[in-house]
Amino acid sequence: MEYKDYYRILGVDRSASEQEIKQAYRKLARQYHPDINPGDKQAETRFKEINEAYEVLSDKEKRAKYDRFGRDWNRYEQVGGGRGFDWSAYGGGSGGGVSVDFGDIFETLFGGGMPGTQRPAGGGFNMRMEGQDVERTVDITLEEAFSGTQRRIQATSADGNPRTITAKIPAGADNGTRVRIAGEGGPGMGGGNRGDLMLLVRVLPHEHFQREGNDLKTDVQVDLYTLLLGGEIQVQTLDGKKLTLNIPAGTPNGRVFRLNGQGMPSIRSPQQRGDLYVTAQALLPSRLSARERELFEELRSLRR
Repeated sequence: MEYKDYYRILGVDRSASEQEIKQAYRKLARQYHPDINPGDKQAETRFKEINEAYEVLSDKEKRAKYDRFGRDWNRYEQVGGGRGFDWSAYGGGSGGGVSVDFGDIFETLFGGGMPGTQRPAGGGFNMRMEGQDVERTVDITLEEAFSGTQRRIQATSADGNPRTITAKIPAGADNGTRVRIAGEGGPGMGGGNRGDLMLLVRVLPHEHFQREGNDLKTDVQVDLYTLLLGGEIQVQTLDGKKLTLNIPAGTPNGRVFRLNGQGMPSIRSPQQRGDLYVTAQALLPSRLSARERELFEELRSLRR
C-alpha cells in the first residue's frame, strides 16, 4: 500500500492544531475544487487527496491511529484494533489467561485476533463472525446540506454481484454526520450477518457562506453613502431568497446584523433553523470625479 503523508498533502506540521488543519483544508479545497478547475484531471486528483487527508487528520481517533501505525492505520482499524483481545478464554485453566492489548500485537505481528469469533461453553470454536461495518466518505455542497440530497452508492449483493443503492442524506447534515445503511457492509462468516454501510458526510467549503453549527455567516458590501446616511440593501440567502436589510444611518464598517431563522435547518427538527449573520463591509468609491473630490474635501474641512 502506497504511503501518503497527509500532513505534507495539507502543508501543515505534524503538531498542527485542529484549527490549522481546517484552515489549510479550506484554502486548498477552494483552490483545487472541480468547479474552479473544470476538466483538469490533475486538480481533480489533488482535490481527492486533500479530502482524503482531511478526513483522517480532522478526526482525533483516526489521526492518532495514523500517527501510530502510518500506512497500516486503516488495516489496524478494520481488524478490530483498540479493543483489547482477551486471551483468558483460551488459557486452558482458571487464572491462566492474560489480557493482551491488540494494538501491541499489531505492531509486531499484523492480524493476531479474530474479532467476532465465539467459543461455546462445551469447547471448540463457533466460526460465526458478524460482518464488519464499512465506512465511506461522501462530499456534499452546503446547498445540498440545506435541503437534503441523495447519493447513488455502488455496493455488492450477497451473491457478489455489483448493484447500486440510493442513500438519502437528510437536511441539516454537517461534517461528521453519519448515515447508516443497514446490511450493506462487509459480509459475515459462518452465517453471521452482514455489517452496515456508514456514510460519513463531509460538507465542502462555500464561496460566500461560512457555517457554525446551524448558523450561517456572510459578508455584504455596502456603499459608503448608505453606511453614512442609511438605506436599504438586498441580502441573498443560501436558498436563493433575497431579503431587504435596513441599514441605519451612521452604521460602522464591520457591523454584524442578525437575520433570525435564515440559517441551516436542524437535522433533528428541520422546521427549526439557525440564524444568518450578515457583516457589513464598506465599499469605498474607486474613482472620484472632480466634483466628488471637491465635496469630500469640503466635508473633511468641516470635520476639523
